[in-house]
Amino acid sequence: MTLTAELSLYPLDEDYIPVIQSFIDGLNKRADLQVVTNAMSTQIQGEHEAVMSAVSDTLLASYEQHGSRQVLVCKFIPMALDIG
Repeated sequence: MTLTAELSLYPLDEDYIPVIQSFIDGLNKRADLQVVTNAMSTQIQGEHEAVMSAVSDTLLASYEQHGSRQVLVCKFIPMALDIG
């Protein structure tokens, strides 16, 4: 099943831009996903397992690299959308 997710990361740190950029870069490394970023969020789309794995793995990597003071807001839609 195709899954589309909209993600917004909120680092609880004054220097938040590098944390967000690192998170987006991690998602963009996934060849099995379509990734589109705009000023408000990042949308990812792919097979259900690939999307869920990407969210989990990328968030864990972000915690390990930048600390766990981050909030990730996700919306999941179980279908393909025109994201980009």
